[in-house]
Amino acid sequence: MERYSTIDNKNKREIVLLKGFPCVWGKCSFCDYIDDNSTSEEEINKINFEVLENISGKYKVLEVINSGSCFEIPKATLNKIKKIIEEKKIEKLFLESHWCYRNKLKEMREFFNIPIVFKIGVESFDYDFRNNFLNKNAKFKTVDELKEYFDSPCMLVGIKGQTKEMIDKDMNIVLNNFEHATINVFVNNTTSIKRDENLVNWFIEKYDFIDKNTDIEVLYNNTDFGVGD
Repeated sequence: MERYSTIDNKNKREIVLLKGFPCVWGKCSFCDYIDDNSTSEEEINKINFEVLENISGKYKVLEVINSGSCFEIPKATLNKIKKIIEEKKIEKLFLESHWCYRNKLKEMREFFNIPIVFKIGVESFDYDFRNNFLNKNAKFKTVDELKEYFDSPCMLVGIKGQTKEMIDKDMNIVLNNFEHATINVFVNNTTSIKRDENLVNWFIEKYDFIDKNTDIEVLYNNTDFGVGD
C-alpha cells in the first residue's frame, strides 16, 4: 500500500493516505475503500506517524486523505499533522469529509489555522442516483447548499445505471460552480456496482479537454494520485 506521494502537475502538493477509524456512514454501494479502516488506535497512529515522516513541505501544500472523513483520524495523528504543518511551513491543506460532518468543518479549520480546501464525495448531483442508487446519504438539495460548506466535489463517472445526460449535467455544474474538483472514473472493485465501458469511453472522448483544466483533476485509475494499491 503506497501511502505517500507527490502530485507534480496540477495543484502541486504532497499527499498522504492515512488510516482512520471506521467511516461514519460506511454504506455507499460502490465503496470498498473502508476496508483500510481500523478500530485499533495504536495501530492507526503507528502507521500514520511513519507515513507523515515523508512530508518535506516542498510545495507548501499538503493533502491528507483516509478511507472516510478527516474527522475519523485520531487526535494524536491530527496533532502530528499540525506540528508538521508548522515545522514545514505548509500554507494550504486539502481534507475530505462526508456531508454528515458539515457542521464540524469550522472546528477543523480553526484547529489547523491555515486555508483548507474541503473535498466531499458528491459522486453525482442527481439526488435520486446519489442517495438511492449509490446510497451516499448526502441529502443536500442544491449546489448552493453544498457550497455553503464544501469547496471541492469529488464526482464519479462510468457506472452502469448512470446516463450520459446525468454526466453532462454533473460536468456542467462542476465546471461552472467550483474552483476545484476531482472526477473519478469508476474502476471495478469488490462491490456489486459495475463499470460501464461504453460510458467511460464516451466520457474520455467528450471531456478530454478537462485534462488541460488546471483546477479539475481526473483520476482514470484509483492510484493516479500515487497512493493506494
